[in-house]
Amino acid sequence: MALKKDLPLAGLVVVDMSQFLSGPYCTLRLMDLGARVIKIERPAGGDLSRGLYLSDHESGDSTIFHAINRSKESLAIDLKSERDMRALRKLITKADVLVQNFRPGVIERLGLDYEAANKLNPRLVYCSISGYGEEGPWVSRPGQDLLAQSRSGVMWLNGDEGQGPVPFGLAIGDMLAGAAAAQGILAALVRRGVTGEGGLVETSLLEALVDLQVEVLSVHMNDGHKLPERSHVRSAHAYLSAPYGVYPAADGHLAIAMTPISKLADLLGMEELAPYRDHEKSWFATRDEIKALIAARIATRNVDDWLAILEPADIWCARVLNWPELLGSDGFRVLDMLQTVGRDDGVSLQTTRSPIRVDGQRPKFERAAPHVGEHNAALWEEFDLG
Repeated sequence: MALKKDLPLAGLVVVDMSQFLSGPYCTLRLMDLGARVIKIERPAGGDLSRGLYLSDHESGDSTIFHAINRSKESLAIDLKSERDMRALRKLITKADVLVQNFRPGVIERLGLDYEAANKLNPRLVYCSISGYGEEGPWVSRPGQDLLAQSRSGVMWLNGDEGQGPVPFGLAIGDMLAGAAAAQGILAALVRRGVTGEGGLVETSLLEALVDLQVEVLSVHMNDGHKLPERSHVRSAHAYLSAPYGVYPAADGHLAIAMTPISKLADLLGMEELAPYRDHEKSWFATRDEIKALIAARIATRNVDDWLAILEPADIWCARVLNWPELLGSDGFRVLDMLQTVGRDDGVSLQTTRSPIRVDGQRPKFERAAPHVGEHNAALWEEFDLG
């Protein structure tokens, strides 16, 4: 197990003024790489995600809060108290990174925008995550994940044609914005190592969702601005031809990726694909017809039966797993991506570990998320915040 002192960001202090998912996910990744994350919370209630509906934990905080704020420290700061704000400003003078995702205008009213923070600490890497950037007609709109997905165009890539817009089943804008922010912070820290100066890193949910679509959006802009047309049958990618999709089998689902129809027809024993097998340019135009035929054939046998035929022939395919199947699989277990985090008051829950291995080892930190203000006394003394 990698010790925190051995990790790339060991010794760096991150002041995390963010809430919900995007900012906390960013600082979680920095923590997993060795940084010390001090989470700034309201004395009454703390981070609003402590009460997220996703699931309640016996601690009184949501499971998602524990998962995304594990191994951080909590400093309760009353943003209306001059004494507390002086302490926060003093902490910022000693920090390496600050992350905030307040709605535009709030951080300026607190007097802790980038210009003000840079005067306090020119070496500080300052990161702002917003919903839609810092200017334009959407700035004041709620920067919430579903709303950002709605404005990004990404919903028209999911589901079958005729279904209407289909959102992702998780807060993908939040998570991707957090990942983009972490990437920018790491780059700014590298530059600081050369120049000695900090800097400003900015991203937003919308920018992260647009970047996610670099492949397909670039096609759209360079192909007459035609809108994507999803397959009506088993759609999985708006710009890929048959057989690309997910097909119900007798006992589950089978995903088939890029595969020549001619080769697949022989392996599936499908004479009905004969009209399509040697006409590669038509595999997109006739993908609905081809997929419907393949779907009918796949439904006649179990997934393992098809895998036994297709995998030895180097067909790109896979069983579609649900979470219990994933967690119980040898392919997942060998990655060792789960850990149990706990707290002295008996709180204990299982969650994931960092997706990044450093020097051949995956970092593991076993402390659950803190109580609101749990580390106030220790932090005030250590950083001389009085």
